[in-house]
Amino acid sequence: MSRPIYVFQSGRLARKANTVYFENSEGVKRYIPVENTSEIYLFGEIDLNKEALEFFAKNEIILHFFNYYEYYIGSFYPREHYNSGFMIVKQVEHYLDPQKRLMLAKRFVEGAGANIQKVLSYYLRRGADVSAQLDLVGNLIKNIDNQPDVPRLMALEGKMHETYYEAFPKIVEQEEFELKRRTRRPPEDSINALVSFANSLVYSTVLSSIYKTHLDPRIGFLHESNFRSFSLNLDVAEIFKPIIADRAVFSVVNKQIIDTADFEKRLNGIYLNESGAKKFVQVFDEKLQSTLNYKKIKRNVSYKTLIRLELYKLEKHFMGEDTYRPFVAEW
Repeated sequence: MSRPIYVFQSGRLARKANTVYFENSEGVKRYIPVENTSEIYLFGEIDLNKEALEFFAKNEIILHFFNYYEYYIGSFYPREHYNSGFMIVKQVEHYLDPQKRLMLAKRFVEGAGANIQKVLSYYLRRGADVSAQLDLVGNLIKNIDNQPDVPRLMALEGKMHETYYEAFPKIVEQEEFELKRRTRRPPEDSINALVSFANSLVYSTVLSSIYKTHLDPRIGFLHESNFRSFSLNLDVAEIFKPIIADRAVFSVVNKQIIDTADFEKRLNGIYLNESGAKKFVQVFDEKLQSTLNYKKIKRNVSYKTLIRLELYKLEKHFMGEDTYRPFVAEW
């Protein structure tokens, strides 16, 4: 099974015959097992040339780039090898038809809301006083289908997440990681830095999965398809952020895997340092590879496979074979 590779050091990626290697600033080389690599996450300062990029393209390996502040800045997305004119036409049809687009956008928000409920219910059973937020999210979900257009749907989604974030201080057991308010660019404290980093990993993970399908990542439904490179991955990520990203955040904090020493102040914000990013990525990757019983197909699958199955459901929806319904956790 192909796995992602995470590179935190600075150095260069170079090709040698039928393989590639990473060489750090001290001259130490590490060869990359191309046949078992799905994508590479690059967090350090990386040099690479056209020859290396051609090799990654040939072997269908996506590169995700993050800057000094762990912000996702872009991807090397090789030419789509599963290009389907039919699928692109169907995807565009659903985007251009206001009702079809709104229906899909509502399902993405519905999936996000339902999985937020699952996370809140999980911690309620473990003693966190989140019943008020759970009830409020439930009321907002009931109003999803009443929204007449995408902008008002997104406003409702924003309110849903705002309510959800109010529960974070009741779930997080370490006082120094209390979420007072959600801030992004820049994150004002450690918990915001963790949430932003976790979300960016989900966005790029979904993008990598889209590459293995016939879908076009540039055509989204909840998030506007405009001059942004990709938007479909942002749509699908909404469903999985609560049960992958947020659960990983709660895990590293409550299990004290990460502490305040894993952050540093840069410019006007707080960011994970290399040590903290490595620790979080390990927990995040373990979460992606962990399995759960998926009743729809009656077998255990990993969360990463679950994302791919979600995309296949979208393909069937576009082809008129089945009506799309978002995945909702069953734990």
